[in-house]
Amino acid sequence: MTTNMTFTQAPPAVVATDVTKTYGLGDAQVHALRGVDVAFATGAFTAIMGPSGSGKSTLMHCLAGLDTVTSGTVSIGDVELTGLGDKQLTHLRRDRIGFIFQAFNLLPTLTAEQNIRLPLEIAGRQADQLLFDRVIQTVGLRDRLGHRPTQLSGGQQQRVAVARALISKPQVIFADEPTGNLDSRSGAEVLSFLRTSVRELGQTIVMVTHDPLAASYADRVVFLRDGELVTEISEPTPQTVLDTLMKLEA
Repeated sequence: MTTNMTFTQAPPAVVATDVTKTYGLGDAQVHALRGVDVAFATGAFTAIMGPSGSGKSTLMHCLAGLDTVTSGTVSIGDVELTGLGDKQLTHLRRDRIGFIFQAFNLLPTLTAEQNIRLPLEIAGRQADQLLFDRVIQTVGLRDRLGHRPTQLSGGQQQRVAVARALISKPQVIFADEPTGNLDSRSGAEVLSFLRTSVRELGQTIVMVTHDPLAASYADRVVFLRDGELVTEISEPTPQTVLDTLMKLEA
């Protein structure tokens, strides 16, 4: 007896449709994004790259609801960000989005564990203990939970930030140059943890980076130039990313 099974792909976690972002007026006007159409797959690790001034950070800020679009739409899951009020955006960022920044943004008076649990406490939610244990195992922080940030290396602090982003089970994590302040070894560790969280926890990650090696940890890299999405590559290697960047900058 044979059974026909139909597998449907999960809808994208984040979608930008014809997004433009303009700053300033008149002669001082800057077109940071020019009609960007892009979707980010659920349960995948996507990097955003491009030459300096290409609009990659602006795009991330618009995708994450940290900045408003001039025109077009951005959706996270089934929620369209365009038109949401400040209070609704705050709730959306708290409940559906995780953030990892270049600066670790840890509170110095709290232990690693307290920093990790902080977003849930602010939201009045209890941590899923099984998930907490799994995240701590994934990022290798078991013996560092009682330490304050000043007692941790840069790589360990960023791992705390990764765990903090993962623990609330967000729909998507936005990572803005997450290895920018780390040495190469610590950076590689953090990127490995991000990739593992996608593979083992089903997390969706969108990362802005200028580093071809960092981008090679992603499943897919999308490239911007002058505010426009110009190309993308799948299964990137440091060399294919570098080659693509050099073509864009030529």
